[in-house]
Amino acid sequence: TVAVDAVVYYKISNPMASVCNVTNASSSTRLLASTTLRTILGTKTLQEILADREHTAEVILNQLDHATDPWGIKVERVEVKDVRLPQQLQRAMAAEAEAAREARAKVIAAEGEQKASRALKEASLIISESPSALQLRYLQTLTHISAEKNSTIIFPLPMEVMSSFIKKD
Repeated sequence: TVAVDAVVYYKISNPMASVCNVTNASSSTRLLASTTLRTILGTKTLQEILADREHTAEVILNQLDHATDPWGIKVERVEVKDVRLPQQLQRAMAAEAEAAREARAKVIAAEGEQKASRALKEASLIISESPSALQLRYLQTLTHISAEKNSTIIFPLPMEVMSSFIKKD
């Protein structure tokens, strides 16, 4: 259940009609405003209630003004002041929003992985065309690692040297 506070500003434009046509103009206007608010909000989704307060107030104003004309009452303004959601609904909405953010983050990460794998594939094709390119890449990696302050020592061996140690069938 959503709690909504609204304010109706009205004035009596025809005192004779307000006395003769209705028993208690003020009470009747309040009850009609409450019923109209309930009716209008019942046709809207929660998103529409939260986002379109001005439009909702305008619809209520038009209906109230039309309904109270025979009573000699002029509805001047309607304001939807506050929309309160139950704590359980707020928690559910927050959990849903968090799940949507996590889903978007996973999609973005997957797209990044896909782009990185394409770039690695292209780089491997380029490096495979030239044996010296692989050696240059080894030296670049060694330079990058040595720039950091660490005690790791990497000694790259040419693939040709390693191939003599690998058993061939």
